[in-house]
Amino acid sequence: WNFTWWWFFLVFMCATQDIAVDGWALTLLSPSNLSYASTAQTVGLTAGQFMSYTVFLAFNAPDFANKYFRSIPQPTGIITLGGYLIFWGWAYLLVTACLAVLKREERTKNTDGIWEVYKVMGGILQLRNIQLFIVVHLIAKIGFQANDAVTNLKLLDKGFSQEDLALTVLIDFPFEISLGYYAGKWCSQYPPMKLWCWAFVGRLVAAAFAQVTVMIFPTASSAAAHVGVPFWYLATVIVEHVFSTFMSTVMFVAVSAFHARIADPVIGGTYMTLLATVSNLGGTFPRFFVLKFVDLFTVATCTPPPSGQLPAELKGVPVTEPFSCVLEAEKHRCLEGGGSCAISTDGYYIVNILCILIGVVTFWSFIRPTALRLQALPLRAWRIAE
Repeated sequence: WNFTWWWFFLVFMCATQDIAVDGWALTLLSPSNLSYASTAQTVGLTAGQFMSYTVFLAFNAPDFANKYFRSIPQPTGIITLGGYLIFWGWAYLLVTACLAVLKREERTKNTDGIWEVYKVMGGILQLRNIQLFIVVHLIAKIGFQANDAVTNLKLLDKGFSQEDLALTVLIDFPFEISLGYYAGKWCSQYPPMKLWCWAFVGRLVAAAFAQVTVMIFPTASSAAAHVGVPFWYLATVIVEHVFSTFMSTVMFVAVSAFHARIADPVIGGTYMTLLATVSNLGGTFPRFFVLKFVDLFTVATCTPPPSGQLPAELKGVPVTEPFSCVLEAEKHRCLEGGGSCAISTDGYYIVNILCILIGVVTFWSFIRPTALRLQALPLRAWRIAE
């Protein structure tokens, strides 16, 4: 419980800061430059996520450090978790202190309490346009959920090394930063939801491209002649990853620009955070069902080793009879018992195709016409009564 309360406090502070920054962006930027709020958000979020997650995992991994930075292998990475946390903790406090001391703002005249804010949110949710937009957000990301949630796991499962995946993401990092900037510029030149629709189609194509990339994974015999996978396949994975990330970034920047455009400046932080929360929920709740259906459609059998050919050192109970090894725990039990887990039907391919079909049908029948219709509405259609 002590651990839970500390994390509740941390997430509460992060959410409060997030709302404050959203409202701050609306007051700082002129209406003609509101699209750059999403650009700054995209560049900042992307840089933060990569620095705190992908970059850390890459430089913390001994295999990655030994392969690309050392001539003499060592059992540890270049950086440690403790040192990384301490450095960025002080950097976070320093930036916050500089903003508090150096930035001067006009004192707000808004004296609404918490109850008034929730009443405002209730008024926003009663708008017919907001209700339609929420439905769009909740179903829009189903089409590429299998790609987002499972593709990298399937690559690792087939034998793609973690250091190659880390290298792929590191190469993708500068592309995502620069593409986020250009996506913000495009949102100031083109209607953001039309740009969002173009990127939607691109993400469906990227999901199909990802499935082909997994299907053409080189066999063990062809990969054995190389260190890891062949270069052509590594380049294919990098291209697929950059293309998928590009389309995802354009969608995020475009819809964030639209959020900033329709948000009422008086309650801008609350308005934008409400829409962003629904958008994030649309990319989160389908993932549970996607992962469940991947396991449901997968057929994998653990085959015991031939009699008398058990490995010399077993990590678990010897496998004597075939059993299903779809679940990760059963797969580990199979391998630790000397058996071999063979997949006869991969549920990833089935679920990914189903997701793409759902995405195509919902996009052309509902999402695209609704998004373009909402974009054409005047700003007063997004305001609640005084």
